[in-house]
Amino acid sequence: MDAEHVDAAIARIAAAIAEPARSRMLCCLLDGHARTSTELSAAAGVAPPTASAHLNRLKDQGLVKVLAQGKHRYYSLADKDVASALEALMVVAGTPRQPFVPSTPSRLRAARTCYDHMAGTLGVALHDRLFDLGWLARDASDDTQYTASVDGERAMAQIGIDVTAMRRSRRRFACACVDWSERRPHLGGALGAALMQQALSRRWLLPDLEGRALAITPLGERELRRRFQFT
Repeated sequence: MDAEHVDAAIARIAAAIAEPARSRMLCCLLDGHARTSTELSAAAGVAPPTASAHLNRLKDQGLVKVLAQGKHRYYSLADKDVASALEALMVVAGTPRQPFVPSTPSRLRAARTCYDHMAGTLGVALHDRLFDLGWLARDASDDTQYTASVDGERAMAQIGIDVTAMRRSRRRFACACVDWSERRPHLGGALGAALMQQALSRRWLLPDLEGRALAITPLGERELRRRFQFT
C-alpha cells in the first residue's frame, strides 16, 4: 500500500472514530465485554436506528465485529490492535476508562447453565483456560468456531470425553457463546455440553433444583484446579 492509500485509510478510520456517538460506543467496548446495539445506543445517547447506522459504519471500517446469538447481536471490538489504538487515544485525551459493572445476581453470575453448557464466571474462566493451556484454538476462517489440539483431545479423554466421536455428530463441535452476565465468551457446542455433563456426573457441580444456578462442590474446586490448572 503506497503512502497516498495509507493516508486515505487512516483518514477513513479517524473519521469513523471522530463522531462523538461512535467514539462513546467504542470506549464502552474497551472493557472487553460485548454489548447489544440497544445497550450501545443508550451508552451513546442516540436512538436505536441511529446506533445501528453508526455500528454498521464501525463494522465496515474493521473497528468492531458482531456475533449473532439467538435473537441478539453482540458487538465487540474487532481485535487487540483496535483496543490498543483506542487506549492510546484515551491517554492523549486524558479520559479515564469506566469499569464494567454487571447487574446479574451474584448467585447466578458465579455459575449457571446456558442451555446445556456452563455459563457465568466459571464458564468464562473455563473457556479462557482451555485456550491458555493450548487445548483449544480458533478456526482460521471463523474465530467463533473452535478446534481441539492433540493435547486437548488427550485431556478431554482423561475425563471421559471422546472428541473424535463428537466431531462426527451433526452438532457444532465447539464455539463461542456470549455470556449473558460477563459479556465475554463461554464454551458452547458439543464440547461445552459434554464438559458440563461430566462436571455434573462427577459431582463437581450441583444444579439448583428450581433454577439455573450451579454450585461448585469442594470436590469440584479441587478437580478444576488439578485438571485445568486454575489458580
